[in-house]
Amino acid sequence: MRILIFITLSGLLLCSCRPSGSESVKVGSDISVESLFESYYSFKLRINPIEATKAGEYHYNDQIANYISEDYRLDLIENYKGYLDAINAIDENSLTDAQALSLKVMKWDCEVKLEGLTGEIVTVASPLYDLPHFQLMPLGQTSAFQLYVSQLASGESIHPFNTVEDYEDWLLRIDDYVKWMKTAVENMKIGIEKGYVMPQILIERVIGQLEPFARPDVREHLFYQPVNKLPESLTDEEKEKLTGAFYSIIDEQVIPAYQELVTFLRNSYLPEGRETSGIGALPGGQGTYQYLIKYHTTTDMSPDEIFELGLKEVERISGEMVRVKNMVGFEGDLRSFFDHVRKNPDLIPFSDPQEVIENFNGIHNRMKDRLTELFDLKPKAGFEVRRTEAFREQSASAEYLPGTKDGLRPGVFYVPIRDVRTYNTFADEALFLHEAIPGHHYQLSLQQENQELPEFLHAEGMGVFVEGWALYAESLGRELGLYEDPFQYFGMLSMEMHRAIRLVVDAGIHAKGWTREQAIQYSLENEAESEASIIAEIERYMVMPGQALSYKIGQLKIRELRSRAEKALGTDFDIREFHNQVLGSGSLPLMLLEEKIDNWIDQELASR
Repeated sequence: MRILIFITLSGLLLCSCRPSGSESVKVGSDISVESLFESYYSFKLRINPIEATKAGEYHYNDQIANYISEDYRLDLIENYKGYLDAINAIDENSLTDAQALSLKVMKWDCEVKLEGLTGEIVTVASPLYDLPHFQLMPLGQTSAFQLYVSQLASGESIHPFNTVEDYEDWLLRIDDYVKWMKTAVENMKIGIEKGYVMPQILIERVIGQLEPFARPDVREHLFYQPVNKLPESLTDEEKEKLTGAFYSIIDEQVIPAYQELVTFLRNSYLPEGRETSGIGALPGGQGTYQYLIKYHTTTDMSPDEIFELGLKEVERISGEMVRVKNMVGFEGDLRSFFDHVRKNPDLIPFSDPQEVIENFNGIHNRMKDRLTELFDLKPKAGFEVRRTEAFREQSASAEYLPGTKDGLRPGVFYVPIRDVRTYNTFADEALFLHEAIPGHHYQLSLQQENQELPEFLHAEGMGVFVEGWALYAESLGRELGLYEDPFQYFGMLSMEMHRAIRLVVDAGIHAKGWTREQAIQYSLENEAESEASIIAEIERYMVMPGQALSYKIGQLKIRELRSRAEKALGTDFDIREFHNQVLGSGSLPLMLLEEKIDNWIDQELASR
């Protein structure tokens, strides 16, 4: 459903940065756009050391950034301002079309990040809200930084554990992470004083996740797992040294830090937790939510516009769902059909988790031969389907982790299988199209492998583009030979409905004062997801305002642009070239994507 990247309120806005010195950005008439792009990429690696590892840039493998510190925020502000000055010094007339588009993306990125860090619109420089107060609420129960670090610590994720240096790098990262945890406690203490605290129900979720890490059995600790997988190529002396170092740091630093964090959360933070669900209840919360809409959708839509669009999409998709219900001969109402789908034993066929993985591989095999009809570009990167790790499976959604540029680590589609006896397959085809092919795997891999793009555009980029593309990819099922089973087509509608509902409940929670229970009830009335899944989703929206809006807003724009091109070009419309145009410039803000597609249409018409 979403790319595997830690996204807490603070982490999203402040990134994962390291104030180890400002970048060298020289503003002047002789600056070249390529040198500016290279500098910006180096800056991005520095402020995102874990993301650098994900991209296969390993020279920051010994660092985890304390991105919730004030020093970090100030470092970012200084650098984003410097890059904006450098951008404004570039002579745009000297640029190619591709360079000009990349520079516009860079400028938008700097401006929106700076706005988030300062609470000011860059072009106006007027105070709007005190957004950095989200440093005071650094934890979350889903897609949160502490969960991401734990995934790395398992030895099964992006940090390599192949050499002595790899293990020693991770020990240094653990030291940084302990500092982050201590900063989190200090920040939350300030948050209590200022009235910026998480909802109680979410604090309870976080405590439940953290408690296992506070238990004193070192050899059973998740952070000790890499020791159980020491490479055979290491000498006995190296193995003994690393084993002792891991034992000591976990025993003396990691477990005590978790114990301090859990004790603070249980005894001090939980009693101060708020009953309200949305950020609109916080001081400056309405302005903050408006900013988050802009950040996540790259539009200036208002909460009311988001809410009304969601209501219209829910109504439209409901009508198509009723048509499918009638097609299969079900005589009850739509809510009854939801229950029928949730409990249909034919859709819950598995007894072994491996069968779930094999089912997704089977979907891939069925559609392979049709991909060339829609795409003439194929990623070089490998691809795998894996079960989500046990320590985070209970709260995780299906997600995709990109491979490395060098192809040594494949892209991975992670599937949570909490209880295989209740695993329902009705949306698996749409889920594969979204998370894997031609969704995240195609878009992110092609972006990463595109040598014509500046390096800073090889990273995952903007959620509205990344998730909008993946949701659009779900609609390609019939063109790829899928959705022949009406229940699988209903699954696609259900996933689209899920994203439409997000527009309603996200704006409802954060701008209209909806309670958690109101949002849960609205979802139950309009989609076929289980109650447990819906509760997890609503709680995700509570801790990540605005992020869930990106899917539907992005999909609608891509679909709108395809329809515009089909109408303008008629029989000359080539779906493969349209997809090349959409995917060929990296992740774009929607206004720049629209500008690019309109220019392409004009060029195609002019060439007739």
